[in-house]
Amino acid sequence: MILEKFLGLPSQSAKRAKPLDMLIATILSQNTNDKNSHRAYTELRKNFPIWGDLANAPTRLIVSAIKTGGMANQKSKRIKTILQNIYNQFGDYSLGFLQSKSNEEIMEILLSFDGVGVKTAACVLLFSLHREVFPVDTHVHRILGRLGITSDCKTPKDTFHAVGKIIPVGKAYSLHTNLIRFGRKRCKATNPLCGNCPLFQECKFNKKQFYKKKSPPKYSDRDSNFMLLDNV
Repeated sequence: MILEKFLGLPSQSAKRAKPLDMLIATILSQNTNDKNSHRAYTELRKNFPIWGDLANAPTRLIVSAIKTGGMANQKSKRIKTILQNIYNQFGDYSLGFLQSKSNEEIMEILLSFDGVGVKTAACVLLFSLHREVFPVDTHVHRILGRLGITSDCKTPKDTFHAVGKIIPVGKAYSLHTNLIRFGRKRCKATNPLCGNCPLFQECKFNKKQFYKKKSPPKYSDRDSNFMLLDNV
Protein backbone atom coordinates (compact mmCIF):
# COMPACT_ATOMS: atom_id res chain seq x y z
CA MET A 1 0.00 0.00 0.00
CA ILE A 2 1.21 3.52 -0.79
CA LEU A 3 1.27 4.81 2.78
CA GLU A 4 3.24 1.78 3.96
CA LYS A 5 5.89 2.53 1.34
CA PHE A 6 5.93 6.17 2.39
CA LEU A 7 5.60 5.90 6.19
CA GLY A 8 6.66 2.32 6.79
CA LEU A 9 4.74 -0.63 8.18
CA PRO A 10 3.81 0.02 11.82
CA SER A 11 3.95 -3.12 13.91
CA GLN A 12 1.39 -3.71 16.62
CA SER A 13 2.88 -4.69 19.95
CA ALA A 14 2.19 -8.21 21.12
CA LYS A 15 1.49 -6.70 24.54
CA ARG A 16 -2.21 -6.21 25.08
CA ALA A 17 -3.51 -3.51 27.37
CA LYS A 18 -6.52 -4.51 29.42
CA PRO A 19 -9.80 -3.50 27.76
CA LEU A 20 -10.84 -1.26 30.65
CA ASP A 21 -7.45 0.49 30.66
CA MET A 22 -7.81 1.08 26.94
CA LEU A 23 -11.36 2.36 27.28
CA ILE A 24 -10.37 4.95 29.86
CA ALA A 25 -7.25 5.98 27.93
CA THR A 26 -9.35 6.47 24.81
CA ILE A 27 -11.85 8.62 26.68
CA LEU A 28 -8.97 10.77 27.90
CA SER A 29 -7.75 11.14 24.31
CA GLN A 30 -11.00 12.76 23.18
CA ASN A 31 -10.60 16.38 22.01
CA THR A 32 -6.90 16.63 22.80
CA ASN A 33 -3.56 15.43 21.43
CA ASP A 34 -1.87 12.17 22.32
CA LYS A 35 0.92 13.70 24.39
CA ASN A 36 -1.46 15.61 26.65
CA SER A 37 -3.78 12.64 27.05
CA HIS A 38 -0.81 10.37 27.79
CA ARG A 39 0.27 12.71 30.58
CA ALA A 40 -3.27 12.70 31.91
CA TYR A 41 -3.50 8.90 31.79
CA THR A 42 -0.10 8.47 33.46
CA GLU A 43 -1.05 10.85 36.26
CA LEU A 44 -4.42 9.16 36.68
CA ARG A 45 -2.81 5.74 37.07
CA LYS A 46 -0.25 7.11 39.49
CA ASN A 47 -3.02 8.46 41.71
CA PHE A 48 -5.46 5.60 41.16
CA PRO A 49 -3.66 2.33 40.35
CA ILE A 50 -6.85 0.46 41.27
CA TRP A 51 -9.95 1.36 39.26
CA GLY A 52 -12.24 0.66 42.20
CA ASP A 53 -10.53 3.41 44.16
CA LEU A 54 -11.15 5.85 41.32
CA ALA A 55 -14.82 4.87 41.10
CA ASN A 56 -15.30 5.85 44.73
CA ALA A 57 -13.01 8.89 44.81
CA PRO A 58 -14.17 12.51 45.04
CA THR A 59 -14.57 13.90 41.53
CA ARG A 60 -12.28 16.84 42.34
CA LEU A 61 -9.33 14.45 42.82
CA ILE A 62 -9.95 12.87 39.43
CA VAL A 63 -10.21 16.31 37.82
CA SER A 64 -6.87 17.29 39.34
CA ALA A 65 -5.20 14.13 38.02
CA ILE A 66 -6.37 14.49 34.41
CA LYS A 67 -6.37 18.26 33.96
CA THR A 68 -3.51 18.19 31.42
CA GLY A 69 -5.79 16.31 29.01
CA GLY A 70 -8.45 19.01 28.85
CA MET A 71 -12.19 18.80 29.55
CA ALA A 72 -11.30 17.37 32.96
CA ASN A 73 -14.67 18.04 34.59
CA GLN A 74 -16.60 16.26 31.86
CA LYS A 75 -14.16 13.37 31.46
CA SER A 76 -13.82 12.73 35.19
CA LYS A 77 -17.59 12.39 35.63
CA ARG A 78 -17.83 10.22 32.53
CA ILE A 79 -15.06 7.86 33.64
CA LYS A 80 -16.40 7.58 37.18
CA THR A 81 -19.91 6.81 35.94
CA ILE A 82 -18.64 4.19 33.49
CA LEU A 83 -16.65 2.45 36.22
CA GLN A 84 -19.66 2.39 38.51
CA ASN A 85 -21.87 1.04 35.73
CA ILE A 86 -19.37 -1.70 34.88
CA TYR A 87 -19.24 -2.81 38.50
CA ASN A 88 -23.02 -2.70 38.89
CA GLN A 89 -23.60 -4.71 35.70
CA PHE A 90 -20.73 -7.18 35.81
CA GLY A 91 -19.64 -7.33 39.46
CA ASP A 92 -16.04 -6.28 38.88
CA TYR A 93 -13.97 -3.34 37.70
CA SER A 94 -12.90 -5.23 34.60
CA LEU A 95 -13.85 -5.78 30.99
CA GLY A 96 -11.70 -8.87 30.60
CA PHE A 97 -14.77 -10.93 29.75
CA LEU A 98 -14.97 -9.12 26.41
CA GLN A 99 -12.23 -11.43 25.11
CA SER A 100 -14.80 -14.17 24.62
CA LYS A 101 -17.37 -11.95 22.91
CA SER A 102 -17.92 -11.28 19.22
CA ASN A 103 -17.12 -7.87 17.77
CA GLU A 104 -20.82 -7.08 17.52
CA GLU A 105 -21.44 -8.02 21.15
CA ILE A 106 -18.48 -5.94 22.31
CA MET A 107 -19.67 -2.91 20.37
CA GLU A 108 -23.14 -3.24 21.87
CA ILE A 109 -21.76 -3.43 25.42
CA LEU A 110 -19.35 -0.52 25.04
CA LEU A 111 -21.84 1.72 23.26
CA SER A 112 -24.25 1.27 26.15
CA PHE A 113 -21.98 3.44 28.31
CA ASP A 114 -22.67 7.17 28.25
CA GLY A 115 -19.86 9.02 26.48
CA VAL A 116 -18.60 6.01 24.52
CA GLY A 117 -19.06 6.36 20.78
CA VAL A 118 -18.22 4.17 17.82
CA LYS A 119 -14.63 5.42 17.53
CA THR A 120 -13.86 4.82 21.21
CA ALA A 121 -15.38 1.34 21.11
CA ALA A 122 -13.51 0.50 17.91
CA CYS A 123 -10.22 1.59 19.50
CA VAL A 124 -10.76 -0.86 22.36
CA LEU A 125 -11.40 -3.62 19.82
CA LEU A 126 -8.32 -2.83 17.73
CA PHE A 127 -5.72 -1.74 20.27
CA SER A 128 -6.63 -3.92 23.26
CA LEU A 129 -8.38 -6.96 21.85
CA HIS A 130 -6.42 -6.97 18.56
CA ARG A 131 -9.56 -7.44 16.49
CA GLU A 132 -9.68 -6.50 12.80
CA VAL A 133 -11.74 -3.37 13.39
CA PHE A 134 -10.91 -0.04 11.75
CA PRO A 135 -11.49 3.02 13.99
CA VAL A 136 -12.30 6.26 12.21
CA ASP A 137 -11.37 9.58 13.79
CA THR A 138 -11.43 13.04 12.21
CA HIS A 139 -8.08 12.49 10.46
CA VAL A 140 -9.14 9.20 8.89
CA HIS A 141 -12.54 10.61 7.94
CA ARG A 142 -10.97 13.66 6.29
CA ILE A 143 -8.35 11.78 4.29
CA LEU A 144 -10.69 9.09 3.00
CA GLY A 145 -13.13 11.81 2.01
CA ARG A 146 -10.48 13.74 0.09
CA LEU A 147 -9.46 10.55 -1.68
CA GLY A 148 -13.06 10.12 -2.82
CA ILE A 149 -13.47 6.82 -1.00
CA THR A 150 -16.09 8.14 1.40
CA SER A 151 -16.94 11.53 -0.10
CA ASP A 152 -20.65 10.97 0.62
CA CYS A 153 -20.06 10.32 4.32
CA LYS A 154 -20.85 13.30 6.54
CA THR A 155 -19.37 12.09 9.82
CA PRO A 156 -16.61 9.75 11.08
CA LYS A 157 -19.37 7.39 12.22
CA ASP A 158 -20.73 7.24 8.66
CA THR A 159 -17.23 6.55 7.36
CA PHE A 160 -16.70 3.79 9.93
CA HIS A 161 -19.77 1.93 8.72
CA ALA A 162 -18.92 2.55 5.05
CA VAL A 163 -15.35 1.25 5.05
CA GLY A 164 -15.45 -1.47 7.68
CA LYS A 165 -15.95 -4.27 5.17
CA ILE A 166 -13.49 -3.05 2.54
CA ILE A 167 -10.34 -2.78 4.67
CA PRO A 168 -7.99 -5.59 3.56
CA VAL A 169 -7.62 -8.39 6.10
CA GLY A 170 -4.66 -7.76 8.37
CA LYS A 171 -4.41 -4.07 7.47
CA ALA A 172 -6.73 -2.42 10.01
CA TYR A 173 -3.95 -1.47 12.43
CA SER A 174 -1.34 -0.33 9.91
CA LEU A 175 -3.80 1.66 7.81
CA HIS A 176 -5.42 3.33 10.82
CA THR A 177 -2.05 4.25 12.32
CA ASN A 178 -0.57 5.56 9.08
CA LEU A 179 -3.65 7.61 8.21
CA ILE A 180 -3.52 9.31 11.60
CA ARG A 181 0.19 10.09 11.22
CA PHE A 182 -0.42 11.32 7.70
CA GLY A 183 -3.33 13.49 8.80
CA ARG A 184 -1.44 15.07 11.67
CA LYS A 185 1.48 16.34 9.66
CA ARG A 186 0.52 16.39 5.98
CA CYS A 187 -3.14 16.01 5.07
CA LYS A 188 -4.22 18.50 7.71
CA ALA A 189 -7.67 20.04 8.03
CA THR A 190 -6.29 23.50 7.24
CA ASN A 191 -3.33 24.25 4.99
CA PRO A 192 -2.63 20.65 3.96
CA LEU A 193 0.86 20.00 2.60
CA CYS A 194 -0.10 18.76 -0.86
CA GLY A 195 3.36 19.27 -2.33
CA ASN A 196 5.17 15.94 -2.82
CA CYS A 197 2.16 14.08 -1.44
CA PRO A 198 2.43 10.35 -2.20
CA LEU A 199 -1.35 10.24 -2.72
CA PHE A 200 -1.53 13.32 -4.95
CA GLN A 201 -2.54 11.44 -8.11
CA GLU A 202 -5.25 9.45 -6.33
CA CYS A 203 -6.58 12.45 -4.40
CA LYS A 204 -9.90 14.02 -5.39
CA PHE A 205 -9.48 17.10 -3.16
CA ASN A 206 -10.56 20.05 -5.31
CA LYS A 207 -7.99 22.42 -3.79
CA LYS A 208 -4.95 20.18 -4.04
CA GLN A 209 -3.30 22.21 -6.82
CA PHE A 210 -3.71 25.40 -4.78
CA TYR A 211 -2.16 23.85 -1.66
CA LYS A 212 0.55 22.17 -3.68
CA LYS A 213 1.80 25.61 -4.70
CA LYS A 214 1.63 26.83 -1.10
CA SER A 215 3.48 23.87 0.40
CA PRO A 216 7.00 24.58 1.69
CA PRO A 217 9.81 22.69 -0.05
CA LYS A 218 10.77 20.96 3.19
CA TYR A 219 8.88 20.07 6.32
CA SER A 220 9.39 17.67 9.20
CA ASP A 221 7.33 14.70 10.30
CA ARG A 222 8.99 14.85 13.71
CA ASP A 223 6.73 14.09 16.67
CA SER A 224 3.97 12.66 14.49
CA ASN A 225 4.62 9.03 15.44
CA PHE A 226 3.63 8.97 19.12
CA MET A 227 0.37 7.11 19.58
CA LEU A 228 -1.26 7.13 23.01
CA LEU A 229 -3.10 3.86 22.47
CA ASP A 230 0.16 2.05 21.74
CA ASN A 231 1.46 3.21 25.13
CA VAL A 232 -1.27 2.25 27.58
